[in-house]
Amino acid sequence: MPTMTLSSCRRTDALLAIPFSAETDFTLLADYSEQFAETLLEVDEPMQRQALYIRLADCLATLLPTMDAPLPPHLVESLTVDELPSPRLGFEPDADLLCEYCLTLARLLTNRAVTPEMEQTLIGLMFELVSYFAGELKAPRWVRTGKGVKLIAEVENEDQEWVPRWHKTIQF
Repeated sequence: MPTMTLSSCRRTDALLAIPFSAETDFTLLADYSEQFAETLLEVDEPMQRQALYIRLADCLATLLPTMDAPLPPHLVESLTVDELPSPRLGFEPDADLLCEYCLTLARLLTNRAVTPEMEQTLIGLMFELVSYFAGELKAPRWVRTGKGVKLIAEVENEDQEWVPRWHKTIQF
């Protein structure tokens, strides 16, 4: 079980003091959320854990309304790559739903509505969800091509012949 040292207590206190608001870039809010969730894995002290739950829930609640907002122009370059990223497989909820999952877990843990054993498991689950969510928010959206900058999804779909979804599951 993790033990808190003086330096880790100071690091947690510094993390808890990070200011954010509705004007904070969503990429920073995603980073902060991930840092809160990661620090929860290391903290045993109930008051610090509770403070981290509250900050994580506040950060996610601040982030949620930004899901439908237009992308700020100053972030476009950081979300543009020269080569297509490797395809990702698996879990693919939309960003709104993923943020709501994370926020619900943070609020559940804030209200201390679980046993200590369940709390440890849920902290791990929350960390995995928040990390996945933050990674998705900060993932590239555009790729530079010979024809200019295009959405990654458009470029990926150009190379694929359209096949109805049901066709892929039928075995002959």
